Amino acid sequence: MNKDVKGGLAEDRLLLRNMMQQDEDAVESLYKDYYPVARHLVVSNSGTEDDAKDIFQEALIVLYDKAADPTFELHSRLKTYLYAVCRHLWLKRLHQDQRQVRLTETMEEQVPVEEALLKHEEADRQFEIMNEALVALGEPCRTLLEDYYLRKSSMQEIMERYGYTNTDNAKNQKYKCLMRLKKIFFSQYNTQQEE
Repeated sequence: MNKDVKGGLAEDRLLLRNMMQQDEDAVESLYKDYYPVARHLVVSNSGTEDDAKDIFQEALIVLYDKAADPTFELHSRLKTYLYAVCRHLWLKRLHQDQRQVRLTETMEEQVPVEEALLKHEEADRQFEIMNEALVALGEPCRTLLEDYYLRKSSMQEIMERYGYTNTDNAKNQKYKCLMRLKKIFFSQYNTQQEE
């Protein structure tokens, strides 16, 4: 186990201890740091925001009950533990409600929890870098790409909106903008990888 994981585990154990002492800051920290992952899990697997809140509340109760046992030891990161509990509770709820049985089977076959969390965190990081790259790209490229990819505008609409003489020129400009965006994205991504 590397030093960062050990340090993180020590912080998690302290947070858990503070939660057991009814520290409101600790509970607020748990919500702020870990609820978004639970919400993503539930909402992207046939659930609602309310379902996610219920599941996360139940997971915190499970955590509290486990932590109250003097023999309980936290051996994984708190985020990993809570994700696993949320996942288990959500699968159980789906099974009880007999909703999306096929989905339940595919969720059971998913990659291990820690690997799924790492992929989720990496996707979030890439999304943030892409947002920064879009800002750095500037106008009119940013709006042109947003029109095409997000608003699903046709090349004819883009040609008219941006004053290009024909759709081929619009396509050419879209391609140039996309190449610039990729260059900015990978430059920022590689810089963060090195840090």
